[in-house]
Amino acid sequence: MSSSDVSSSPKSTQAKTQHPDNNSKPVTKQNPVPASPPLRGLKLAPHRVLEQAQQRGRLKCSSCGGSRMFFCYTCCSLVGVSQQEIPSVKLPIKIDIIKHPSEVDGKSTAIHAKILAPDDVTIYTYPCIPEYEDETDKVVLVFPGPGSVSVEEMSQRLQNLADMKSAASPEEEPSPKRPKAEEAPGATQQAEGQTSGATHTEERGGEAGLEGQTETPGACPLQRVVFIDSTWNQTNRIITDERLQALLRVELKTRKTCFWRHQKGSPDTYLATIEAVYYFLKDYQELCLRQEYTGQYDNLMYFYCYLHTLINNAKTTAGRR
Repeated sequence: MSSSDVSSSPKSTQAKTQHPDNNSKPVTKQNPVPASPPLRGLKLAPHRVLEQAQQRGRLKCSSCGGSRMFFCYTCCSLVGVSQQEIPSVKLPIKIDIIKHPSEVDGKSTAIHAKILAPDDVTIYTYPCIPEYEDETDKVVLVFPGPGSVSVEEMSQRLQNLADMKSAASPEEEPSPKRPKAEEAPGATQQAEGQTSGATHTEERGGEAGLEGQTETPGACPLQRVVFIDSTWNQTNRIITDERLQALLRVELKTRKTCFWRHQKGSPDTYLATIEAVYYFLKDYQELCLRQEYTGQYDNLMYFYCYLHTLINNAKTTAGRR
């Protein structure tokens, strides 16, 4: 299972919901109103193209020769469907996914984000991690634990960091632009005809990211979000890396996973990577930019929802549920 699955804290499972009896508790942050069932009501592109591809069966990836359905998780390319037939999602910020080298590619949902938002998502394989040292007021790491803040608290914390940074070095020259992602060893291979978010329109921390922020009514200095893609047991190796220690950590506290490969014995607040990316962006839109969410990022769940339905139907047919 993918581990941004660790992007929500197990303590959130202790939250109590409102009940209509005499013992019910008032609705507070500790006693939230039950959320609507996940994956329902999403505004998704039609799945007809995936249904047709499934009927044709697995095909060989033109790059690596592997037998694949829908996409090649090794080459980050589509198989049996074209880019024009699936949705393309434009994100308001850049996404970096750091994948554990032992994470099984075929079990990770990180590839969904890369295929559906190719201009804004980059996948790195640990120990390859971008240098974030000069961007601590613009980059956050989604990971639970002591010191983690909510998405709602994130904007103010980043602004405080930016103010302190400005006050400490008012005469400092601007940092040079980051090298393009295609120059960084360990960055994921790109789908044919596609480029990563760091190579298509801007360099790391470039003008495009800033413009995307100034055009919105909400004020938030955030430009990039980092997610970890691994099992819970694998995360320690990455999360303790010194290159990530200065980043503000953000926790998704109220979401529950629907992942069919959920880690046995883990709380249902451990999200699959694509779930964590989607829920973070949805909260960011509403809580940080102060904009109504109208389904702008729902298609990030395009493959996930189709596979979720497919697998659950198969389990039902087999009498496993």
